[in-house]
Amino acid sequence: MKIHEYQGKEILRQFGVPVPRGYPAFTVQEAIEAAQKLGGNVWVVKAQIHAGGRGKGGGVKLARSLDEVKALAGQILGMQLVTHQTGPAGQKVRRLLIEEGADIRKEYYVAALTDRATQTVALMASSEGGMDIEAVAHDTPEKIIKVFVDPLVGLSPAQAQTLAQGIGVPLASQAQAMDVLAKLYQTYMATDASLAEINPLVLEGSGGIKALDAKFNFDSNALFRHPEIVACRDLDEEDAAEIEASKYDLAYISLDGNIGCLVNGAGLAMATMDTIKLFGGEPANFLDVGGGATAEKVTEAFKIMLKNDKVQGILVNIFGGIMKCDTIAEGVIAACRAVNLSVPLVVRMKGTNEEIGKKLLAESGLPIIAADTMAEAAAKIVAAVA
Repeated sequence: MKIHEYQGKEILRQFGVPVPRGYPAFTVQEAIEAAQKLGGNVWVVKAQIHAGGRGKGGGVKLARSLDEVKALAGQILGMQLVTHQTGPAGQKVRRLLIEEGADIRKEYYVAALTDRATQTVALMASSEGGMDIEAVAHDTPEKIIKVFVDPLVGLSPAQAQTLAQGIGVPLASQAQAMDVLAKLYQTYMATDASLAEINPLVLEGSGGIKALDAKFNFDSNALFRHPEIVACRDLDEEDAAEIEASKYDLAYISLDGNIGCLVNGAGLAMATMDTIKLFGGEPANFLDVGGGATAEKVTEAFKIMLKNDKVQGILVNIFGGIMKCDTIAEGVIAACRAVNLSVPLVVRMKGTNEEIGKKLLAESGLPIIAADTMAEAAAKIVAAVA
């Protein structure tokens, strides 16, 4: 789960990380009122969407008068903001953050994230803040410094110092930078985040350290512990089909292809999509029905896939371990009849009650194309939609 920048900054503020003063705004009038409450003569008008690169896309502007705040808020609210993370369709801007200006002397990048390889928390920092960190990692990886924190021990002062010194924080500001790093790590752990990123973390003209942006991703499996974070969820920023799928405990992600995939198990789903591409096709989704799929879940999965107008065929690939093949077959038959399926359907199933499942499909009277191997299934569905 993701949240907006202004929500992330409020979380950082609660843990003692210095952030600029600012207010969210949902209308132009609220933007003007926010600027008036902040006072001063320089404000930043920032689009709030769940994507990076907003500045490059025209979603972050500097205003030097209330009239400019009004004009910029009117321009940005409702715009279809396109960044390198939104795709060509962009994302509609429905919220703004109106923030006080900052005296920026230097920009840094810092982030905490889970490192599965070492089973630790990786705390990363770079002197190249404000830039696409992916580009820095690709072009100048030596400018990214990492320390690996044992969750049972926590971030040590020596590790925080390694990062602060490594990215060139001036000596007079290093103590505060180390404190911010410690509090970022504390925030990450306390909120069950999978990513806590500040880009940029800035050195102000006064020598102070401040978080000018905030990006958080949270572990969905831990959200039951954090109702206050769940309350920050913005459904407008999420794919409608993915929201619908979550109601039925289906793991669904929309893709750009034309072949719908229904699979049990994340690993098998990934392999299925790879096989489709190997045979020249393009998957329209990732969909894992899990190990406890019922006929209802399978029916809902079909409905969700078919809401995508691009879907021209469906491949069902089931390994019957915990999930029995006959249960899936019953679900597929019920789903085909419920949605009045009109696109080609290829079904491949192996494992528990395989023969019973195949018999049910064969006797259903439905135009289901059977396959014995994953390669055969992929070849048949690619041919069917060609």
